[in-house]
Amino acid sequence: MEVSIENTGGLSRRMTVQVPAERVDQEVGSRLQSMSRTVRLDGFRPGKVPVKVIEQKYGKQVRLEVVDQIVNSTLQDALTQENLKPAGTPSIEATDSQAGESLEYTATFEVFPEISGDIDYSFSVTRPIVEITESDVNDMLDNLRRQRATWNEVNRPAAVDDQVTIDFEGTVDGNAFAGNKADKIPLVLGSNTMIPGFEDQLVNASAGEEKTLDITFPEDYPSAEVAGKAARFAVKVDSVSEMSLPEIDDEFARAFGITEGGVEALTREITNNMERELKGLVKSKLKNQVFDGLLMSNPVDVPATLVDSEIATLQQAEDSKGLDADALRSRAEKRVRLGVIVSEIAKLNQIQIDPDRVRELVETIAASYEKPEEVVQWYYGNQEMLSGVQSAVIEEQVVEWIIEHSGVDVTDENTTFSALVEEAKQSQG
Repeated sequence: MEVSIENTGGLSRRMTVQVPAERVDQEVGSRLQSMSRTVRLDGFRPGKVPVKVIEQKYGKQVRLEVVDQIVNSTLQDALTQENLKPAGTPSIEATDSQAGESLEYTATFEVFPEISGDIDYSFSVTRPIVEITESDVNDMLDNLRRQRATWNEVNRPAAVDDQVTIDFEGTVDGNAFAGNKADKIPLVLGSNTMIPGFEDQLVNASAGEEKTLDITFPEDYPSAEVAGKAARFAVKVDSVSEMSLPEIDDEFARAFGITEGGVEALTREITNNMERELKGLVKSKLKNQVFDGLLMSNPVDVPATLVDSEIATLQQAEDSKGLDADALRSRAEKRVRLGVIVSEIAKLNQIQIDPDRVRELVETIAASYEKPEEVVQWYYGNQEMLSGVQSAVIEEQVVEWIIEHSGVDVTDENTTFSALVEEAKQSQG
């Protein structure tokens, strides 16, 4: 078998493989001989059909099958021989195979990039230092009270924290746009549910009042149709209601599943939940900074094949809905580049997936379901889902290794729980 490689630009390769005629012809002859003992043809006794007759009737089909089998079996051998790792399935083009002639085929594909030299860790990250205070816990209790709030209609102008029920219709340059109209929508003023400026202009509005709001959509608004554009909304206020908060007592605690221990037990559970959330927030902030630093400091080309595959995956994700093609490709390229760099760091530093951490993460995910043990079993029986968890774990391990061993500049910064939560919301928004 002869193999030649051509670099066709960037990560693209064209590999030509030539298989000796003897190997092809021998396999074709062997199969025809075998068929002569089993094929039934009119005019011949079973097992007595001449090979020549078999060849005339089935020779072309058998040769095609043999060529397909030899291409499949020699492709991996050729890739291994040339130390090539394709990104995706190679595209195969084979020449016609005639008796007495060698088989030649070409495989075109992209290869995984090689990161030349050492990984560059010349960037800095900030590590948040946070202590959950009594005030933080009280704020969380207040949020829980708001979740259980009731609304009482009032006959006065609306204030911040009131709920107004509205009908609205918006236009841009006099034209309607997607999602521009709704009726009987409840809106808490000050909740920042609507685009900036919308809720502010409804403060002091009364039931039955009609208002015209002039609003400019943010430049980064998800819908490109209206992003950055001036809009006019015709709004009718149907009602104004004020919030009534429940008392924090044993009945309130029972509403959140606390059957024993009352408010004290609820407070302990809230504190424990906040500690877990804080741990996740700190990890997430460190990971985002480390990954941004790696991408900035380690430029690397990535195969279009993998980017296209990642785009297909992202198109199924909720947080990618509404992204235009360029934004979607940019996000996919970033994820693929990051995957290549993280894999290289894990390989260079012999970082292996910790199965105990995989199990811990699966159990953490399962804990939010009614039957967590069944969810755990489902994850371990679904390789695709388990692979997602394993990828998250190896990313965590790589980030921890970078923070502890790479020499990256880490600065501790005191902050608050609420500030960290708000920062996470802003980054997701």
